[in-house]
Amino acid sequence: MEVEFLGTGTSFGVPQIGCDCEVCHSDDPRDQRLRTSAIVRVRGINILIDCGPDFRQQILRASDSRLDALLLTHIHYDHIGGVEDLRPYCLDKYFDIYAQPEVVNGIRDRLPYCFAELRYPGVPYFKLHSLDYNPFKIGDVEIIPLPVYHHKLEIFGYRIGKMAYITDCKYMPDSTLEKLKGIDTLFINALRFREHFSHLSVGEALDLIAKIKPRKAYLIHMGHGIGLHKEANLSLPDHVELAYDTQIIQIED
Repeated sequence: MEVEFLGTGTSFGVPQIGCDCEVCHSDDPRDQRLRTSAIVRVRGINILIDCGPDFRQQILRASDSRLDALLLTHIHYDHIGGVEDLRPYCLDKYFDIYAQPEVVNGIRDRLPYCFAELRYPGVPYFKLHSLDYNPFKIGDVEIIPLPVYHHKLEIFGYRIGKMAYITDCKYMPDSTLEKLKGIDTLFINALRFREHFSHLSVGEALDLIAKIKPRKAYLIHMGHGIGLHKEANLSLPDHVELAYDTQIIQIED
């Protein structure tokens, strides 16, 4: 299994518009973060997780632009704003999108012309799949939904084999912790060092990592409040790192 980070930033991205902090003016490419998204490549299937407004830029610089399906974590714009840019993947065939029912309905509402009975040429073909809490498959790849809470909004992370990808979490129920037993690699959000009402802080993320006990963990969905990459990394345990855009991680399937 291979995971490529298309973006590791929060909804503002880094640099943040109008900000003069040292992170937003850093020359280190690891401090330049597009909105959070990733591609999971496993057994010949390429699965995109979230498709934010930076998707076109992200996929043009990706090491492999092939995609077979999209998993959405929730309906917020920084995670779904680039869905229409999937058009090149589905001009003459359907492209599969998997999400919770309310997210599926939100995609229909935001892109009604993609689902009209009479559609004009060039409109993308999307096939929407509503998920519940049960495992499902894309091809022969099993995916386990991981319910977490983004403030009061229930959203989904996903477990694929020995990897789990969770973003925009603030609270993780015990039932989800149970589903994470035995994972090798965890990707989890950590907005900044200070506490936030709807996102995990670095300290809160580290507490969850200590409970889950993965061999390796990478922090994602970070704002400029995380500090400089080279400095923030030094404050983390040896098995935890800040992820960065374009990074590729290999994981045993």
